[in-house]
Amino acid sequence: MTAHPKPLILPRLRALMILLLALVLPVALSGAAAADGGKSAKTWTVQVGSESSDQAIQGMSFLPKNIFINAGDTVTWEANSAEIHTVTFLAKGQTLDSTQPFDPSNPMQLFAQGGTSYDGHSYYNSGVLTNVSDSGFPSVETYSLAFPNTGDFTYYCLVHGMAMVGWVHVRDKGTDYPYSQEQYNSRAHRAERAILRDGYQLWSDVRDQADNHTVIAGADDGVAMVMRFVQPKVVIHVGESVTFVNNGMGAPHTVTFGTEPANVYPPLGDPTNFTGGQLHSGFMVPGSKFTVTFKKAGEYDYICALHDYMGMIGTVVVED
Repeated sequence: MTAHPKPLILPRLRALMILLLALVLPVALSGAAAADGGKSAKTWTVQVGSESSDQAIQGMSFLPKNIFINAGDTVTWEANSAEIHTVTFLAKGQTLDSTQPFDPSNPMQLFAQGGTSYDGHSYYNSGVLTNVSDSGFPSVETYSLAFPNTGDFTYYCLVHGMAMVGWVHVRDKGTDYPYSQEQYNSRAHRAERAILRDGYQLWSDVRDQADNHTVIAGADDGVAMVMRFVQPKVVIHVGESVTFVNNGMGAPHTVTFGTEPANVYPPLGDPTNFTGGQLHSGFMVPGSKFTVTFKKAGEYDYICALHDYMGMIGTVVVED
């Protein structure tokens, strides 16, 4: 009698069932996780700032500016630029003007304040956020807050004031989310590209305002910042002056010759009779000017004490 091979139906069926389980089980588990109607707390990410690869262009935006979450969720803000920023919720009745200009000597602005769960009415501050370690400020790269209560909450960057504002919209638990984190990220990437385009156009525009006697000390338009002196090298003669102009909207700067002072806020030295050594403009808020008269031939290097680590430096050549 001829022997026949054993049927392979049962082994094949078992293999098929294992394959189906491998494909279906993750989906089933995912569905089970979502079966609570979205009531499980989520953590969301907001980018703080943006920048070009050489750090010359810095973005003045929280990305996204508006984020919609549910009560119990947490938002984590991540530093996305070398420029310093803060995430700051003002206390009830407190005005933004009372915090301006940014004061790096004030620990209430410089360091984290408040707890890890936002109460909806007190002062909460991240302290300085930046993605580099050589900014000269004590800094961190992330800041997280849980939002147990519903409401629409406004926050600011204390460094850039009204030019950099964001909103957290907190709805009831179980409310459908209008956007996923992936959608927020996609929008943020598009916004970053637009900010860079704006920054390079701004840089081109302000070059027309500069000459050997006028240096633009950075530039910003509420969207992007140019972290460069424009023009960075000027040539003048003994007895002539150079005026440094911060004509931006939100970014402070300094003009600092010689040794950088420990406190960058007050001015130091006599700008009407500069022959070398230490000279410091102090904190130059938007709209301010600093004029230096050079009384001795030489080559004088200077920096922005706030942004030199990004490449914001310059030189004045003084000829007889």
